[in-house]
Amino acid sequence: MLYVVATPIGNLGDITLRAIETLKLVDVVAAEDTRHSGMLLKHLGIKKPFISYHEHNEATRTVALLERLVRGERVALITDAGTPALSDPGLRLIRKCIEQEVPFTVIPGPSSIVTALVGSGFSTERFSFRGFIPIKSGQRERELRAAAECEQTVIFLESPYRLLKTFAVCIDVMPERQLCVARELTKKFEEFRRGTAVNLLSHYQAHPPKGEIVLVISGSWEFRRFRGY
Repeated sequence: MLYVVATPIGNLGDITLRAIETLKLVDVVAAEDTRHSGMLLKHLGIKKPFISYHEHNEATRTVALLERLVRGERVALITDAGTPALSDPGLRLIRKCIEQEVPFTVIPGPSSIVTALVGSGFSTERFSFRGFIPIKSGQRERELRAAAECEQTVIFLESPYRLLKTFAVCIDVMPERQLCVARELTKKFEEFRRGTAVNLLSHYQAHPPKGEIVLVISGSWEFRRFRGY
């Protein structure tokens, strides 16, 4: 059995009882960063053998893990934070399990996507998660223009080192749209900061952003509704 286990996105107290029970049960833990995950298991008082499973070895490790699963071993798949396969390695292994009819289950838990969406205060009726904003400027602009035309709330992951560039594009393609920066979620310096792109750019120029960032963009339908269109 493969166990796809969600882990805390910051606050270790968010680990679920079921996740702890699962990590105690399995024979091996496949982790994105074995050192990082080692600290989590040490915090939980759990000792298990690790195997690295990240974007650079995902193909070969999938074959090795599948062989172990077929032999009857119990494998837990975890990433540095949140749920595997959401902007993190894991989907390849899950698809192989489906293809070869190897049983697996998902142990749900903390999610930066859902936490940011709810904390933004924007519409939760319909939303779209688009992963990381592209690094290249042309692709970045195309992705943000598409988000500006989207009726539902749009959620991106972003690096603090590229956030100001993203705001610069947003000023051009969606100058009046409400945005929310959800930063360092569940941690000591958690922040939800809302405003237009120009307001947020001004703030973060004066206060350089740090930590993990989720950018939430209110939908065009919500924007038109509040403008009275």
